[in-house]
Amino acid sequence: MAVPKRKVSKRRGRNRRAHWKVKLVSGVECPQCHEPKLPHRVCSNCGYYKGRQVVTAKAE
Repeated sequence: MAVPKRKVSKRRGRNRRAHWKVKLVSGVECPQCHEPKLPHRVCSNCGYYKGRQVVTAKAE
């Protein structure tokens, strides 16, 4: 098994991981209430998913 000959400096290691960024989650518009929601999830505003009501809407 390969073993490093020398210790990798903090700068080199961090520089290598510099482009490991968290991607921003894209939002989609709810077809019922037109509010932004996360894709493939129940709308928190109206409670609809795939055209039918799954959860009761929260009271305002």
